Amino acid sequence: MNQAIAVMDSGVGGLTVVKEVLKQLPQEQVLYFGDTARAPYGPRDPEEVVRFTREIAEYLSRYQPKMIVLACNTATAVALDDIRSRVDIPVVGVIKPGARAAVKASRSGRIGVIGTEGTIRSGAYDEALREISSQLEIVSLACPDLVPLVEAGDFDSPHAWETVRRSLAPLVGRELDSLIMGCTHYPFLTASIAETVGHKVELISSAEETVREIGTILSYNGKLAKPKSESPLHRFFCSGDPVLFRRITSAWLEKQVEASSIVWQVQTTC
Repeated sequence: MNQAIAVMDSGVGGLTVVKEVLKQLPQEQVLYFGDTARAPYGPRDPEEVVRFTREIAEYLSRYQPKMIVLACNTATAVALDDIRSRVDIPVVGVIKPGARAAVKASRSGRIGVIGTEGTIRSGAYDEALREISSQLEIVSLACPDLVPLVEAGDFDSPHAWETVRRSLAPLVGRELDSLIMGCTHYPFLTASIAETVGHKVELISSAEETVREIGTILSYNGKLAKPKSESPLHRFFCSGDPVLFRRITSAWLEKQVEASSIVWQVQTTC
């Protein structure tokens, strides 16, 4: 059986990781769950996020994946260790890869972090960054208004640009040289984020570094998929509006997602 890489997120943000999997590991099959009915996770109580993450991991485990990727920074911050203790396959988060990428990119050691309320409150990025270097100057900012834009498919409207400018205003003039987009939804808003903080600030998405880690772990365990003549069949699940989810998925991955590969409105406990 060709085992898939299972990727989960609070909504559509984890598609940024899926897109990078398709680029770096095109032979791999992806199984994706976006909990769009309960997004965003950031304002929720940590115990609730842990429960939701357990539910989705349990659901995805029915398909016997070879790895689970928590492509949600909030879930990674509060539930990574819990999920690792419950399954016997590798579980990868997005925070440490994002921190590594930022330190590699930074020239001055002045690094900004934007994320959901839950991610910033957890201090997970600060901890991950300081594990690499204690000399860093870190500026963290919660941006709770950005995930709802992405979940609504509103990436480039005047309202979206104004919301990004307002949300990131406290970072302007802070002389950062890199900015971690500490939520996998945020790369959907790259243009407006870059315009707001200035194009000299390097924007860091954890997706690229996360997928490098995925590839390294699968290779070490002898689990990399072998190239085949036919393309792998990817499967997408959501808990909310299937029409909007399908539109965003197809647009972001730049390919029409076949209806036969999608199970809409998977029921979870709300």
